Amino acid sequence: MSLQIDSTRLSAELEYLARISDTPYPSVTRVLFSEVDLRAREWLKQLYADAGLVVREDAVGNTFARWVGTDAEAAPVATGSHIDAIPNAGMYDGVVGVLGGLEAIRALQRGGKRPRRSIELVMFTAEEPTRFGLGCLGSRLMAGTLSREKINTLRDPLGLSVDDACARAYMHGTLEETVLPKGCYDSFVELHIEQGPLLERQKLPIGVVTAIAAPAAVRIELSGPGGHAGTVLMTDRHDPSLAAAEIMLAVDQAARATQSRDTVATCGLVHVLPGAVNSIPREVKLEIDVRDIDGARRDGVLVAIRAAAKTAAERYGCGFKEQLINADPPAACAPHIISAVEESSERLGLASQRMISRAYHDSLFMAQVCPTSMIFVPSKDGISHRPDEYSSPEEIANGVAVLAGALDLLANN
Repeated sequence: MSLQIDSTRLSAELEYLARISDTPYPSVTRVLFSEVDLRAREWLKQLYADAGLVVREDAVGNTFARWVGTDAEAAPVATGSHIDAIPNAGMYDGVVGVLGGLEAIRALQRGGKRPRRSIELVMFTAEEPTRFGLGCLGSRLMAGTLSREKINTLRDPLGLSVDDACARAYMHGTLEETVLPKGCYDSFVELHIEQGPLLERQKLPIGVVTAIAAPAAVRIELSGPGGHAGTVLMTDRHDPSLAAAEIMLAVDQAARATQSRDTVATCGLVHVLPGAVNSIPREVKLEIDVRDIDGARRDGVLVAIRAAAKTAAERYGCGFKEQLINADPPAACAPHIISAVEESSERLGLASQRMISRAYHDSLFMAQVCPTSMIFVPSKDGISHRPDEYSSPEEIANGVAVLAGALDLLANN
């Protein structure tokens, strides 16, 4: 089948969506169920309708747009991503997988052949953790990995629960109804910008993802008596910021000690109170992120960090509390989807390379629902989550063409 990607139209749609934002273009801010998020959702639904897709929405706002195939009994093939964006982000993260997925379907429609399996485009709710502090909210619910107890603990900055936010956005049904049965999809493949520098450095147009790293996050809270910076002698101090400094070093050391390039650990949040130059810190909160494609090795790093944190707190006589925020399993991508992506790339004359995803995506949780893989396109300078995030129209069109070819192979197998 000859695939014609309308790159001009797709670029215009990407730019139009980028301007539906709470911050000025090219910065993009779209938080779950904000006014701009709801407006963007309505615009997308109109695009789906224009393409003749059948649209439904679940209780948390995951949106499904289906191109109905000829075999109603066959499990559909799915693709998709997200459109929410952290504050002051760029216009490509997630969005390329939604609008690019739509253009892949339109390209197949222009080819004049209806697929045997239906092809469904999924827009996941809240891949970013901005509103509720937990990433991939929609896909976690779809995969059934969030208990009602855990859902009930989630609150946004205004204190609203997930149920409250859904009700205010006029979503219908219960969160329990969002869980997808195993086997509901034959396969899932997500198109995404790489968010890293490897494809660009190697001048390769397509990355074929073979595994998605497992993320884990731990919160550590340290406390001390505080006091005046001038009057409390050094011998009388129990400064939690000193324990925090040791913990941050231990995070780096624990990851490096594995001697694996696939292990990474970051202390990305340090909150110090009271936060005055003339006051000894009284409270310090750290949030630590650890990732690996090997779940056991990742967990070993977590054990080392938590032990080092407790030791540091004891050394400085500080109060110590810890909480495991999440520890998700890694995902191995499905060989038959990897093969379909590679075959599609070869047919188009596009070189590809197998690689892992060190960032996690909704695909990590879709892998618990059905066989899954991802397609990466280059990111300029590896930049993401910034307004200068960029993938060229040609690079995006290549990814869409590969996606369309893979969907065609998977939907007609």
